Amino acid sequence: MSSQKQPSHKLTLAQVSWTDEAVPKSELFDDFYFSTDDGMAEVEHTFITPNSLLNRFETLPKNTTFRIAETGFGSGLNFLMVCQLWLQKAPMTAKLHFVSFEKYPLHIDDLTKAHLVLPGLEDLADVLQKAYPILLPGWHDVWLFDKRVRLTLWFGDVLKGLPECDANTGSKVDAWFLDGFAPAKNPDMWHPALFQQMARLSHLQTTFATFTAAGDVRRALQKSGFAVKKASGFGKKREICYG
Repeated sequence: MSSQKQPSHKLTLAQVSWTDEAVPKSELFDDFYFSTDDGMAEVEHTFITPNSLLNRFETLPKNTTFRIAETGFGSGLNFLMVCQLWLQKAPMTAKLHFVSFEKYPLHIDDLTKAHLVLPGLEDLADVLQKAYPILLPGWHDVWLFDKRVRLTLWFGDVLKGLPECDANTGSKVDAWFLDGFAPAKNPDMWHPALFQQMARLSHLQTTFATFTAAGDVRRALQKSGFAVKKASGFGKKREICYG
């Protein structure tokens, strides 16, 4: 990632309310951070399976770096589930680089509370909580799990962070998680520039997955060179797309 100086703008933290099941909800976007039915199953269905991560981790050559880029770090649930799979299935000498962008990061107290409803992820969540960066805008880099995982967080607008990412052969993204809140509620993020940056930072085998199958999103992905497929969504969501 780029080592440019930190931006000078002020960071705005997420304001959340909570369901009875302790699932966080964004006050700004009036949307949940993960499914109130089963957030972990939702991540499996929406991001891990469509990106074929189980097979890709198991067949990864030794000493390889696998890079995932995500729009919307939120509670870190996607990251924690990827780490769990990585530590179980990837070669010991391979490295996971997880790059995530978050304009409105959660306060550590809210992050910790959100993790209380994630059975089986307690130990991983504890590691993330202890390494969670100071809430300042810009790039933050932490190494976790005996340096098998590198987490790079950008606190700020994704459309300002992505252009700073290197696009050389060794820095290309292998899988994209297009998360964040729904396009109807958070249109600023789902901008044509997002998909143009995705194309710049991808290689021919790069995959993506997202919880939305909105026509504007599908068309923008296709225009940027991605092959787009639709599948059934999780829970109340009718359809997702991936490719």
